[in-house]
Amino acid sequence: MNRQSFNEALLASLPISAEDRESLLPLARAEGAAFPKGLVMKGLLAPEALRRAYETMCSIPAFRRETVEVRQVSPETLPLPFLRARLIVPVSQEDGTLVVAMADPLDMDAREAVAKATGRRVYIQVGTEEEIREAIEKVYGEGASSMERLVEQVGEEGEERTGGDERVERLIGAASEAPIIRLVNYVIARGIDRGASDIHLEPYEKTLRVRYRIDGILEEVESPPKRLQTAIISRIKIMARLNIAESRLPQDGRVKLRIGGQEIDFRVSTVPTLFGESVVIRILDQANVPLNLEALGFPADMLTRFRRMVSVPHGMILVTGPTGSGKTTTLYGALQEFRSAARKIITIEDPVEYQVAGVNQIQVKPQIGLTFASGLRSIVRQDPDVILVGEIRDRETAEIAIHSALTGHLVLSTLHTNDSAGAITRMLEMGVEEYLLPSSLIGVLAQRLVRTICGKCSVPREISQAFREEILRETGFVAQGDLRVGKGCDACGETGFRGRIGIFELLPVDEGIKDLILARADAGAIRERAVARGMTLLRQDGWNKTQAGITTIEEVLRVTRSG
Repeated sequence: MNRQSFNEALLASLPISAEDRESLLPLARAEGAAFPKGLVMKGLLAPEALRRAYETMCSIPAFRRETVEVRQVSPETLPLPFLRARLIVPVSQEDGTLVVAMADPLDMDAREAVAKATGRRVYIQVGTEEEIREAIEKVYGEGASSMERLVEQVGEEGEERTGGDERVERLIGAASEAPIIRLVNYVIARGIDRGASDIHLEPYEKTLRVRYRIDGILEEVESPPKRLQTAIISRIKIMARLNIAESRLPQDGRVKLRIGGQEIDFRVSTVPTLFGESVVIRILDQANVPLNLEALGFPADMLTRFRRMVSVPHGMILVTGPTGSGKTTTLYGALQEFRSAARKIITIEDPVEYQVAGVNQIQVKPQIGLTFASGLRSIVRQDPDVILVGEIRDRETAEIAIHSALTGHLVLSTLHTNDSAGAITRMLEMGVEEYLLPSSLIGVLAQRLVRTICGKCSVPREISQAFREEILRETGFVAQGDLRVGKGCDACGETGFRGRIGIFELLPVDEGIKDLILARADAGAIRERAVARGMTLLRQDGWNKTQAGITTIEEVLRVTRSG
């Protein structure tokens, strides 16, 4: 089956309306290999479903990861960058034949390249992109062999069922063994080396899954065997000074490690699940966090307006967006703007993620009564010039923050809303009196983070007319400018992306907005007024960065669909 026929058959199998299918048909005929990937990226097709489609429609057998145990072809014959870029892994060879697994089994150019390089007849299996990447790393990557060596050093002992003090002593003993220590350190160091922001260890019935969040996207990596789960998690809990004997309740802790000659803070969170404790290690590497506003991706004119806002001596500025959208980083960047010996700055946060020199930082501790609201009351009596409140979660905190802004303090805080106009209506829904908000609120900044195209493998992007029309229908924007895409290389882990940048929407509270607040207007009316006054919407800023070749269309759509 050729590429176009497969794409059309794949489209016909999707559980979508006839109208949607008709609108996607030009893409199926024109986009080639990009069409199935686009369906997966848009969430219309699961990676496993795409693999099954190749099996059933093209009669290509499925790849099984467990069948790849040893290296079948030397890296000199099939270079590792080629395997990663084309998502190919040799599975087995016999006589004059070579079996390879591919994420795109219809990539005839890659198939011919393998046959020419090896001098063998090539037979194809199909796997998901994740399965192929994992197999490549297992067989060819340096990390995989390191993991295997560390696991071998631990031995074959399984977990023993004991109780009371005996169990605690055994947990401590197992977690303190040198091979377990090296294994945990390896998992953490590898995550830092790959630029991860979080390390997830997730227990299931028969596996312990390890995933890294890299540029906001979770990537599964090779994991230790299930039998080492208890020892590994116990080791992490000991490092974070958590109660090793308590596995029924969530726990939170911190640890500081020296890795590569640099001290890095980690925040550790554990929660009990059906098959053991799930652990998330947040990597708080301040060296990789841009704590200045210029590095965050603000458009020049918007940065000027935002700086003007934070230079006001009193009032309130809100930064809004979902979890993981960079709100705290932006607030820290704002603190750098007015940090000086002449100003006292106090923050109350949950948790304090990064330590900032010259700033008094308070950690919320609800278990002893230190909440945002109670802490904020005490902060006001400390005679601060600037107050940063990690998050406004309830009416009490909101009202104290507003009164602080009205009595001569500059207050910075965050909310969880989809856009800037929604932050105003959210404050009103909390019960804040509408006459207080216009007098205190200076402006609202909404933001998201998008992945940036890898600078080492960025190439111009050709877009079919059908895709241009689809973009225009969905977004109202014309696909033009320096549109680019990352091909994938060693520097970006073959993803085509490296790093992230912010897209922003800044709403100044002018007289017109104040009138709408007093009238308790909805978010739509506030947004329309702000746009009429020149506000750039989140998606528009994202689109501008797409046209400048900084990010991609799909990235902007991914983070703004709910906006």
